[in-house]
Amino acid sequence: MSKEDLLIDQSQGVLTLTLNRPESLNAFSGEMIAGLTSAIQEAQTNEDVRVIVIAGAGRSFSAGGDVKTMGSGSAQEVYEHIGKLNDCILTMQASQKPIVAVVHGFGAGAGFNLALACDLIVAAEDSKFALSFSQVGLISDGGGSYFLPQLIGPHLAKQFFFSAEPIPAKRLHQLGVINYLFSTETLREEAGRIAEELANGPILAYGMIKKLVNHSMTASLEEILEQERITQTMMVTTEDHIEGITAFKEKRKPNFKSSRRHS
Repeated sequence: MSKEDLLIDQSQGVLTLTLNRPESLNAFSGEMIAGLTSAIQEAQTNEDVRVIVIAGAGRSFSAGGDVKTMGSGSAQEVYEHIGKLNDCILTMQASQKPIVAVVHGFGAGAGFNLALACDLIVAAEDSKFALSFSQVGLISDGGGSYFLPQLIGPHLAKQFFFSAEPIPAKRLHQLGVINYLFSTETLREEAGRIAEELANGPILAYGMIKKLVNHSMTASLEEILEQERITQTMMVTTEDHIEGITAFKEKRKPNFKSSRRHS
């Protein structure tokens, strides 16, 4: 992978992956997507990584697909490219580490959908989003047809897909799509604070919460209740649970370090 397409930094339990094609508003390349997938996969077995942040360099988060290259590839090449994007989205969903999107400027098309695939979205107050596929006669890829209707309902999702209208971050915050809004000037600092707070939390519990919530979108109540019972039975044996209970009794802040079971 070209180092120029994706910047990787790790500090204090936070792995920051920065989309780095600012000249094209961080439009996706095959190398960028493959790099994201590989970095997220490797993070799963790296105990020093507790939280993953995805951000964009330059003026925007991501414009999604590279319009300059559209129409030049064969149907087979498009099929293979979207397959790589699908692998990335599925890897993000399977990750037990919380993934936070930090969005500034513009998040469009598959760039918007990449943010939707994250567990939390932190955005600049003046940022804008758009599902611009219909403007070039296409449909959504990158999981947008799955994530957005579950968040805002099918009617409003279809409106955004049909119109491709820019959506202010403040509206998406009101709709519950965006978790946190900050000024552009303080966005990175505040996002870093949120990521560090997560990194100091019970990562195994976060991973199990993520798995249950994601599965609840397609599972029955009976299935989720049983999964909760099985998972909770396992969670009470973890070192993080023992530390949390001990800290509560001692009236101090818990110091979560481990995801191992208590022996």
